[in-house]
Amino acid sequence: MYQTNTLKQKIKLFSAILIPILITQLSMYAMNFFDTVMSGNSGAEELAGVAIGSSLWVPISTGINGVLMAISPIVAQLIGARNDKNVPETVRQGIYLAVFLGIIVSIIAFLLLDPILNLMDLEERVRYVAKYYLITIGIGIIPLFIFNLIRCYIDALGQTRISMFIILIALPLNIAFNYMFIFGKFGAPELGGIGAGIASALTYWLVCGITVGIVYKVRPFADHKIFKQWTRPSIQAWWDQLKIGVPIGFSIFFEVSIFSAVTLFMSVYSTYTIAAHQAAINFASFIYMIPLSIATALTIAVGFEVGAKRIKDARTYSYMGIVSGVFIAIVAGFILLAFDDQIARLYNTNPEVVELTKHFIFYAIFFQFADAFGAPLQGSLRGYKDVNITFWMSLVSYWMIGLPSGWLLANYTDFGPYGYWMGLIIGLSAGAITLFGRMYYLQNKLLRKYATE
Repeated sequence: MYQTNTLKQKIKLFSAILIPILITQLSMYAMNFFDTVMSGNSGAEELAGVAIGSSLWVPISTGINGVLMAISPIVAQLIGARNDKNVPETVRQGIYLAVFLGIIVSIIAFLLLDPILNLMDLEERVRYVAKYYLITIGIGIIPLFIFNLIRCYIDALGQTRISMFIILIALPLNIAFNYMFIFGKFGAPELGGIGAGIASALTYWLVCGITVGIVYKVRPFADHKIFKQWTRPSIQAWWDQLKIGVPIGFSIFFEVSIFSAVTLFMSVYSTYTIAAHQAAINFASFIYMIPLSIATALTIAVGFEVGAKRIKDARTYSYMGIVSGVFIAIVAGFILLAFDDQIARLYNTNPEVVELTKHFIFYAIFFQFADAFGAPLQGSLRGYKDVNITFWMSLVSYWMIGLPSGWLLANYTDFGPYGYWMGLIIGLSAGAITLFGRMYYLQNKLLRKYATE
């Protein structure tokens, strides 16, 4: 990261940060994408099982990773304020916290997995696949959290190409693992959707090991000596990160979990409907990695400028990100509309599943517009370390507006299962509007504050 003086310089720097993050996020989600696509080609029951498993796994994993994302604005502001000496200990305590959270999540999952699945009206094979998909993917939960913590540290230094390099190595290996364990190739057992969980766990261990090795040996990370001067865990340091990370994590959890809640509500419909819903949501989520990447880049850029008390520059980055997100939403909408049949057939060739998937994709065109506007706003606010208000905004928008309206539309109108997707559109739109208002207020408040100093 470095100071910029013109809009052209800002666009150049922002692009240099964003493009590797974008490739990294798309590649990371591509693992889930290939899990879903390859499981679907193993059978509709396998796809539905992975859908249910993912609906439980993704909110938890992304929520915890959101908590760990606190390291990005903290490190970015330390670097912006030229306070590099406090960076290593901040990262070490973050690693301790990642391990602790991984253990807690594993214990809770062990106790609650069967009771939760038993509450759902699932076919026997779908329940079996969902259960063991979650058990196998859980083997890699601690290395996944460690990797994401260290990746946020790497990105906060502006070294986003490193994260891209690691994921580009891991992605083809993840596909190969999927091919082995889903379809029983190269001497591996044929496990269907459960094999996708094994493949993901192996990949998490792999990327964690590579990331630790790079931080240990490669400059500028090696200069911080993160793995050479271990200290004891500090509850106070954990609390400092959690004060920022918990609101971030819950904000992400509320947004992601509404999709998972919809998937769980879908369990009352046919296996084909569940499979079609999962296929459409999976591809739409793949596109969402673009505005999510913009959000991550904004957290770094805005955090750096705020740390240096250059509030006008931080504001410029914020609006750059919003404009980029809206432009991408327009392009993505045309892609979904023009290639709905081809997208549907990626997941399953059953004519009924394909037709249902195309219907769901139509609704995805609209809610991804709200996502593309709202995600950069969240990223910008994280750069300001303004996370508590956005937490409440997310709760109200997604769970008190979006989900109830979706349930009403699904059960009391002719929309049927598509009513839940209408609820997603309503909730995401409400969230985006309130986030914009919060960002506008905060920017003006800080401009006034620093104008008087």
